[in-house]
Amino acid sequence: MKWQDLAQQPCSVARTLAVIGDRWTLMILRDLFLGANRFEHFQQSLGIPRTTLSERLRLLEREGVVRKLPYQEKPTRYKYRLTAKGVDLYPVLITLVQWGDKYYAGEAGPPVVHHHKRCGHDFSAVLTCSECNGAISPFETEPRSGADYPGLLEQRANIKA
Repeated sequence: MKWQDLAQQPCSVARTLAVIGDRWTLMILRDLFLGANRFEHFQQSLGIPRTTLSERLRLLEREGVVRKLPYQEKPTRYKYRLTAKGVDLYPVLITLVQWGDKYYAGEAGPPVVHHHKRCGHDFSAVLTCSECNGAISPFETEPRSGADYPGLLEQRANIKA
């Protein structure tokens, strides 16, 4: 499978990776969640080539993850804001952060601690069931083919056999 074909796959992971699956895009999203919003902020933080940064920001804008807003005229300069679709990526990023903190933080501990303003505590995010609010794990769930994809999981299981 080629990278450009990911968006056409009957798989939500593949379709998502087509938008946010490269290292630079995830780092741009990280910086957006940390408060960066201008091209030069991203470039300074990441050391990313200008053309690569422009391409990634255009993709995020085209996909409706960020919105580009002018903040200066003559010359026109833009800032980037997460849309509702972009904000919905927060659980993905915070889960990646926690995984990295657990396995790669080292002796010094996590470089950034997340604080819940409402209750006043530092937190660890927990994935919960939308119906019963119980914590979920891969050991307590099972996938089913979606209504428009009958037999999809069975087809994939046959690939492994």
